[in-house]
Parts: sequence; structure tokens; C-alpha cells
Amino acid sequence: MATVVRENLGQLHDKLTVKVSKEDYLPSFEKKLKDYSKTANIPGFRKGMVPAGMIKKMYGNSLFTDEILKSVEKELYTWLNKERPEIFGQPLPLASDLQNMDINNPADYEFGFEIGLKPEYTMADLAKAKLTMHKVDVTDAMVDEEISRMQIKGGKMTEPETVTNDENVLNLLFTEADKDGNVVEGGVSKENSVILKYFTAAVQKKFMDKKAGDVVTVQLSKAFEEDKLAMFLQDLGFDKDDKEAGKKYFNLEVVKVGLVEKRELNEEFFKEIYPAKEIKTTEELKASIKEEIEAYWLAQSKNQLQDQIYHYLVDETKMDFPAEFLKRWLQTSGEKEKTAEQADTEFPGFSNQLKWTLISDKLVHEQRLEVSNEELRDYMKIEIMRYFGTMNLGDDTSWIESYIDRMMKDEKQVDASYRRLITDKLFTWLEGQVKAKEKTVTPEELTAMQHHHHH
Repeated sequence: MATVVRENLGQLHDKLTVKVSKEDYLPSFEKKLKDYSKTANIPGFRKGMVPAGMIKKMYGNSLFTDEILKSVEKELYTWLNKERPEIFGQPLPLASDLQNMDINNPADYEFGFEIGLKPEYTMADLAKAKLTMHKVDVTDAMVDEEISRMQIKGGKMTEPETVTNDENVLNLLFTEADKDGNVVEGGVSKENSVILKYFTAAVQKKFMDKKAGDVVTVQLSKAFEEDKLAMFLQDLGFDKDDKEAGKKYFNLEVVKVGLVEKRELNEEFFKEIYPAKEIKTTEELKASIKEEIEAYWLAQSKNQLQDQIYHYLVDETKMDFPAEFLKRWLQTSGEKEKTAEQADTEFPGFSNQLKWTLISDKLVHEQRLEVSNEELRDYMKIEIMRYFGTMNLGDDTSWIESYIDRMMKDEKQVDASYRRLITDKLFTWLEGQVKAKEKTVTPEELTAMQHHHHH
């Protein structure tokens, strides 16, 4: 009779030894042989008339091994379903010598498996979390800048003869040179478009009144502020952080001067921007845009607060893990096996992910957070509408429902949508559990904070 023996290997790390006797697997092995002899198609024999000895000789070894392993698996999962230990993933098989299985000498066999146990833990107290809600005040200047961007986007390109203001778009031929403008043989040469205001004030001045064919020689690091320099270094084929490349000189030959004629602020333009709204005046447009910008930055503020909550829970909740088991799991569970060194490198990030999974699963269960089919369908509909954007989808949108029906049959799609919605619900609940102090920051400051966003 098959048995399972459990023994401890270390912290949260156990071994299960599954023992099977020949009585556990021989009856099913012999039945398999008989079934094979009834169905095998072997030249020279009628179907169902193949001698059992020949079947045993041809297929016996693989059938014998299969039946033993099936008995072991059945016993292992019967034990797991009965005892219900809280384990990570699946049991990992320990090395076993399959060569010792002898069809001519059936015996009792033992197979070892290791399991990693989930830890018991006390979650960090959210009431003690010192968190800050970083808010952006939307200014008139931000609204005006957005309107100007829309006017340029909706405007038309003109081609004046000379450079007259910082909104001019210049088609420039960048040619590597020395500081006196002598071209470097075999150096970089590339055409690029640049809005004049991207240059530093000193270089902008040099371009004023220039026309096609005129050349201005610049040193890259002095032609662009640091944030723009990285972008242009990459465009020219250098590494964005290459300090030596920044010291290089280039001749900038004006190929063409352009200027976008801004779109006039009138009702026709307002209708294009907001087809669903009745906007008649510039003031109404500003109010509408301000509302949108405020909604955007409020969402960013919430994301950043959620990031703080995530880090507080992960960093302050103390948890033990079966490290050796999990590292072996990391090595063997993927499509491609990893080395021990790779598993060691990945383990800190991996254990943080596991920690968050345990915490979030527990909270979702305790707070009885759920996602209904209706919510899944609504979410998918929003995603479809976002994908098609402002395209005119016509009056008949019944196809959307059948499209959602298809999406609901796609397990991966449903799982991804569920995870997104349940995570949103969890963080909405978590936000309600913390008392965050408010602090006003600039858009740039909030964006910089989001570069450390991990959940």
C-alpha cells in the first residue's frame, strides 16, 4: 500500500517521500498491456491478435515506468488534498533513479519531493504609515500651454524665408566639425528637425534672421540644456550619457525654415477638440481643459500614494521564506533553466513579489473584494473604446457586445482584466485606511517620483 512520509529539511522547507508497492501499480500496468494488445496495429498481425509477450517487449518498459509514476503522482496529490499544507507552487521532485525500475523484477519504489511552505506573518499596521499625498496645482500657464499645443497640432505648416521666432521649426543638417567649422573627415552627418526654442538662448540668438543655406557652428553641450542634450546625442548615434560626445562641435546648416500657423480659437476648433461638449468661448475651453489636466494629475497623485502604500506594506511586513526551495523553484520553473547564480540574483525581487502576492491575496479575501462579470464587460468596453479612440464607430455599436463576448472566452484576457480591476479595488480600499498629509508639488517633481514606481 502506498504511503507518504513528511520530514523537515529546514525553515518552511519539508520533504515528502512517496512509497509505492508493486500492488499499487502492477494491476494497472497489466491492464494497460492487455488494452495495448487489443488496439495495437503491428504488420503481420490482425488487430487485437498481437501476442502479449511481443507487446511487453515493444512497449513494456515505457508503460511500466508510466504506471509507477502515475501511482506516485496520484498518491502525492491525494495526500496534498487531504492534508492541505499551504505551499508555494508545486512540489519539486528530488533526483530519482528511473534506471532502477525493472519490468522483469517489480519492486517497491520511493520518490522524494520537496515543498516550500507559506509563512505565517503579521501585516504592517497601516495606521502607523507616514505617507504624503503629493498634489499638483494646475495653473493658468499650464492651461495656456496646453491650448497652444492644441493650436499648433491643428495648425498648418508655412515656410517663411528667415528665422524670426523661437517657434520656428528648422530642418538642419548636422555635420561633425572642429570649433572653427572645419568638417571632420568620416564624422557624423545627419539631418534632423529642431524647434528653435529647444536650443539654449545663446544659440537661438545665432539663428535669428538665418535662411536656407546658412550655417551655425555649435558645441553640443552648449547648444542644448541637459534634458534635451541626451535626446539629440541619441539622434546622432551617440550614447545619451556620453560626456565626450557632448563636447563635439557640429556645423548646423539650415535646410528649410518652417513655422506652424496656429489654429484660430473659434467654435469650429472647439467642436473638433470636444465634439460632445457645447463650448462657445475661450473661457469655457479653458475651464474644460483645466478640468482634464486636474483629473490627470489627481490620478498621478493617487498612483504615487498607492506606490508609497505598496512599499510600506512590503518593506514593513516581516516574512520568512523557504529561500533554498524558492531558489531551486526559480531555477527550474521557467521555460529555460536558470543557473544558481541567476537564481541568487533574482531572488530579492522575486521574494518581494511573493510577499506582495501573499499580502494582497489575504486582503482581497478578508475584505471580500470581488469583480463581477458585469464589471469585467464594462472594463473591456472602455478598453475597446480607448483603442479605437476618436474614430467614428457609426450608430450601430452592437458589434462591440459580440467582440466582448469573444474576449470573455479568452482566459488570458479575462485574467489580465480581472487582475487590473481587483488591484484597483484593493488600492481604493487601502487609500481609505491611511491618513496621508497633503503637499503641493510641481508636475516635474511628481513625475520624478514616479520613476521609482514598482507595483
